Amino acid sequence: MRPEEHRLDRRHFCTSSGAGFGSLALLSMLQSQGVLGSDDQPNLGMAPKAAMIPTKAKSVIFLFMFGGPSQVDLFDYKPELQKRDGQTIQNEFRRGTKTQAVLQASRRTFAKHGDSGLWCSDAFPNIAKHMDKLALVKSLTSDSFAHGSALLQVNCGRILQGHPSLGSWVTYGLGSENRNLPGYVVMLDPRGGPTSGAPNWSNGYMPAAYQGTLMRPGSQPILNLRPPANIDSQAQRTEIDLLNELNGRYAQERRDYSELDARIASYELAFQLQMAAPEAMDLGQETAETIEMYGINEPKPTWHPLALGPSTFGRQCLIARRLVERGVRFIQIYSGGGNAGGQNTWDGHHGIEENLKLHCPEVDRPIAALLTDLERRGLLESTLVVWGGEFGRMPVSETFNTGGKPGGRDHNPKGFTYWFAGAGVKAGTSYGQTDELGEGAVENPRHLRDLHATILHLMGLDHRRLTYFHGGLDEKLTGVINASAIREIMA
Repeated sequence: MRPEEHRLDRRHFCTSSGAGFGSLALLSMLQSQGVLGSDDQPNLGMAPKAAMIPTKAKSVIFLFMFGGPSQVDLFDYKPELQKRDGQTIQNEFRRGTKTQAVLQASRRTFAKHGDSGLWCSDAFPNIAKHMDKLALVKSLTSDSFAHGSALLQVNCGRILQGHPSLGSWVTYGLGSENRNLPGYVVMLDPRGGPTSGAPNWSNGYMPAAYQGTLMRPGSQPILNLRPPANIDSQAQRTEIDLLNELNGRYAQERRDYSELDARIASYELAFQLQMAAPEAMDLGQETAETIEMYGINEPKPTWHPLALGPSTFGRQCLIARRLVERGVRFIQIYSGGGNAGGQNTWDGHHGIEENLKLHCPEVDRPIAALLTDLERRGLLESTLVVWGGEFGRMPVSETFNTGGKPGGRDHNPKGFTYWFAGAGVKAGTSYGQTDELGEGAVENPRHLRDLHATILHLMGLDHRRLTYFHGGLDEKLTGVINASAIREIMA
């Protein structure tokens, strides 16, 4: 070493000192995660954090109907639409673009259910038995008529990519109670992922640890998790320790590179996941009655090549209950998958009746089972269940995307329905209204940012105080436009 290399000017001193303090922080983080010899197990830096607001909620199960479920055929009963079937109206089928369109009444039969008298159609005969558990919001609005941007807005708060998803914000704010499983899990429809893909469960500009982890059905819930047959547990432990040591050294001078910290912890977590993930997804531990309740052994229907029946979604809902029991913070399950525009999703352009016949039986029995199962295990009061899609459907018969073929329904971000159940929710309530035809929200219209504020509030997080500094701004899930939680649906 040359003599001049021993001299420290002010800049070099500050840099070296900063790196030293950074290494102390890294050392503390790794020790808390069990990477450097602590007895604690890792959880990708997401140790449990105290809620900002008193709450019983511990977990979220977000049931996402990709494609846009039709509110006027499911929960938003419109007698006037039924009366005026076949009449022509002026319809805004894209923002600012109107056309003459023909009203299309629902072919479903609606009835009031339970002590609450909430409306539900015969498309959901099993969910209808649980209406007294639900809080419906029938006046939601969003900004986009297009699937890609609408999905991003409902999942990430913006219509552009690059922002953290709702699950990332929840795990950032609260951490995770299980140190051997991801805090944020996503399960996709086997027919494919949603339009705009992985950005829907991305960590955005947050540390990489907060991104969603895809769990798949079958023997390998997380890809590339199973070790090679010729490597035993001790050899793998030694290899991970070496990788962590080398990555830790490299990270000392690169404190802004969060992906590296996440990778260090993820190696350790992956080691634990080899046992924890298969155990969490092992439905062999469940009773025959539970398996039957979720419809898991139901055979795949043969009437339509895209039909799945309740088996797949039922398995995912039961796994979600098992993950909640194990302290996983945020679980999102997608119904409908692949390219939008076809009957593989809830995107009923080409025939709303066929679409409902395909997808409603796939989720109806599993969702009803999930609500029953959570309640009887004492988990519903600590689990927030959310149901909805990226937008709703129009009350008119669509011909714009179908080559003139009637019978479908187009996208509708101007007034659609979500429902909540569980932790902190005022059960058996309905909030807001669309107009008499079900086209636009007219009573208590609320934007998706209010939906996000509501979910955060029910989870014990204040959307105004839950911020992440990025690009010179204290970023929020709800953005810069004022948002407010829908307190009318809170107990």
